[in-house]
Amino acid sequence: MPSSQKTSKNKSKGEPAKKAPKLPPQADLPTSYAEKQGSGGETHQTTGDASATLTTQQGHPVADDQNSLRAGPRGPTLLEDFILREKIFHFDHERIPERVVHARGYGARGVFELTDSLSDYTTADVLSKKGQQTETFVRFSTVAGRAGSFDLARDVRGFAVKFYTNQGNWDLVGNNIPVFFIQDAIKFPDLVHAVKEEPDRAFPQAQSAHDNFWDFASLMPEAWHMIMWQMSDRTIPRSFRTMEGFGVHSFRLVNAAGESTFVKFHWKPRQGLQSVLWNEAVKINGADPDYHRRDLWESIESGDFPVWDLGVQLFDQDTADALPFDHLDATKLIPEEDVPVRLIGTLTLNSNVDNFFAETEQVAFCTQNVPPGIDFSDDPLLHGRNFSYLDTQLKRLGSPNFTHIPVNAPRCPVRHFQQDGHMAMVNPKGRANYEPNSWGPEGGPRENPAIGFRSFPAGVAGEKSRIRSETFADHYSQARMFYRSQLPIEQKHIADALVFELSKCVRVDIRARSVSHLRHIDEELAAKVADGLGMALPDPAQAAKPTLDLPTSEALSIIANGPDSFKGRKVGILLTDGSNAGLFAGLTSALEAEGAVWEVIAPKIGGVVLDDGAAVAGSQKIDGGPSVFYDAVAIVPSEEGAAMLADDAPTKDFASDAFAHCKFIGYNEAALAIFGSARIPADLDDGFIALASAGDVKAFVKTCRLLRYWQREQGVDFDKAPDRKRKERK
Repeated sequence: MPSSQKTSKNKSKGEPAKKAPKLPPQADLPTSYAEKQGSGGETHQTTGDASATLTTQQGHPVADDQNSLRAGPRGPTLLEDFILREKIFHFDHERIPERVVHARGYGARGVFELTDSLSDYTTADVLSKKGQQTETFVRFSTVAGRAGSFDLARDVRGFAVKFYTNQGNWDLVGNNIPVFFIQDAIKFPDLVHAVKEEPDRAFPQAQSAHDNFWDFASLMPEAWHMIMWQMSDRTIPRSFRTMEGFGVHSFRLVNAAGESTFVKFHWKPRQGLQSVLWNEAVKINGADPDYHRRDLWESIESGDFPVWDLGVQLFDQDTADALPFDHLDATKLIPEEDVPVRLIGTLTLNSNVDNFFAETEQVAFCTQNVPPGIDFSDDPLLHGRNFSYLDTQLKRLGSPNFTHIPVNAPRCPVRHFQQDGHMAMVNPKGRANYEPNSWGPEGGPRENPAIGFRSFPAGVAGEKSRIRSETFADHYSQARMFYRSQLPIEQKHIADALVFELSKCVRVDIRARSVSHLRHIDEELAAKVADGLGMALPDPAQAAKPTLDLPTSEALSIIANGPDSFKGRKVGILLTDGSNAGLFAGLTSALEAEGAVWEVIAPKIGGVVLDDGAAVAGSQKIDGGPSVFYDAVAIVPSEEGAAMLADDAPTKDFASDAFAHCKFIGYNEAALAIFGSARIPADLDDGFIALASAGDVKAFVKTCRLLRYWQREQGVDFDKAPDRKRKERK
């Protein structure tokens, strides 16, 4: 038995006690070693010098390199032992493809600044030193589509952040939705197989509107909270900049005293929340499948850096026990009204990548990458993710040395005995490639229990079994809470999405089985969807537990959490030869003062000549710059220009789409001819703002802060059109 192996004082009945082996006298060991014999029979080779501390490949200091993490002294080795897995993983591959999920992604560099210290809760340096700045890399992505798919698929968005901390890389690998479809990682391959293209025909691509997905979902009651999120506008965001991010799982923070606090991580966009309409998304994908990529690139290039606040929900075991659900269930969230989100730092994306492949494509995230002071809860989905990601990197990047790639390399010192393998760029020097060894200071790094990673000693009890906890059995209460927390227009969009998706299912029984779950969420929703599908309302699905009427949460609504300005948004200004120069100057000046962006749409890309003789270049040709690209539009042609464009199909689409998508529309008198040909109702609603003076321009920009004139769509809901306030066309 090696001299450094731990032994336990515990023994099973009937077995003789085993004595810890005696070490040779201290004088026989190299002087850099220190012997530590603890009350549990612990023995380590240690060093007090942090510069010689043994680390993982991610740069995390190692406290114990002699023993794997087990459930009890004689219990099974635990899946979450990332130090063990990395060490064996690398050894297994010492001798010498597109991502399966999240293939389509886009990344940027940034910086995280801590504004509120959590040093009372954690020893993690990145969360302890107020004012400290940490380099980051962020990758946004869709989940189901391939690398060549389009940006605005109805899909979950990945929101993965790599922090290059002083204690090793921390990967917060999250989504723009705080819950997930499944509770146990063993179902992840089934989920992904079901949602991706059907294997016999290889379509549909990057969408869930097909029989396989809804067959799976209708047989998995636990998925229906996530289904509500997926069918909401959360899955068609306006941009990466206008969506939230979530760590999804409960993690632990561990402080210097060894005390644990549960934590959930939230990213809150300073830009406010915003999404697009489904019809709008379809048209954007056709006109610019790189819409989200282009938006992020251009905002960073222009210096309008996207910013998110990092928030945490901190709670103890007593709070967890008092919740009406299990916080270890990844299909559940903790409402912010129950456990408030404490903002502790800011993430600013301030630099685009130099090379997409080298950085965005090769960046490797692993949920297991956590520095000392951050630890895992017993969420079974999280444990499965910890197992999976490392193998994924080997498949994709071809070598256990993926941490040698600059975008993945820790920024802190890395010292270990892992060697060789394909594409090894950095290896330890010297004779010793193992430990313990007796080569003295030249023998390489040593364990450092003082600063190394230690798992929180959470109690483990019970028989090993394959069983789902009864505390995970309430599948509909939070789905109901989410749906009822939406504003009426958002509820309409969920119903519309469900009807559209299920209408693509050929099998009637799959449609019926899906609607049967909706009856536990909201009877009116179930009735609307059944009516939209032209089917009778089916009996409710069998529920494992009664559905609770939980309080609603305003934090779950996109519209209720929109921006307080029009900053960072884009306006399309349709001009022709002879357009009013004063109006154009006033409009662009007001938009720039708001921090908004504008583009000129012209009959020809060469631009137009205004009524004062000034030439203005076009940003887009009218048939290449549809109104779906913009958050609001201003249509201000000359009379001659309007007469010319009134019969132009792209121009009519520009106006009619802006109207149909509830955009705010600024206009002059000449634009009325275009509205008439586009069949926009003559009695213009309050979403139209006449632009005749400087005061009108300011009112237009101020009104645009609301982003949409939702009353326009609510007037054409499923059954009846309520009265809408109109104003007379001038």
